[in-house]
Amino acid sequence: MILGIGTDLANIDRIQKTIDRFGQRFKDRVFTPIEQNKAEKRKDIAGTYAKRWAAKEACSKALGTGLAMGISWKDMSVSNLETGQPIMKLTGWAAKKMSDMTPEGYEAIVHVTLTDDHPWAQAFVVIEALPIS
Repeated sequence: MILGIGTDLANIDRIQKTIDRFGQRFKDRVFTPIEQNKAEKRKDIAGTYAKRWAAKEACSKALGTGLAMGISWKDMSVSNLETGQPIMKLTGWAAKKMSDMTPEGYEAIVHVTLTDDHPWAQAFVVIEALPIS
């Protein structure tokens, strides 16, 4: 069953301007070390950060809260499987919120997809509950 759906569109140029203005302080406030490591190795650094920004926004919407109610940017972290497929790990308040919305006897799975076409980065998140076998 679907527990939540969220999407977000981020402007890559806006993220670049924020990085230019606030630098590491912005990166450390919003992105985990894994996310920063991935972005800093990419040719399109700002585009990589923008996709992860959009994923966090989309996930917060799928959780039904937006970025409110105590959720931290770093409670949602995007990494990649060896195949390149993005995955999202929830910790802290975000993990608690997902647990609270998951019916007994089910486990929640977060699906995330990312795309960009300059100047836009987009993410789509679906939180699914599957029966525990």
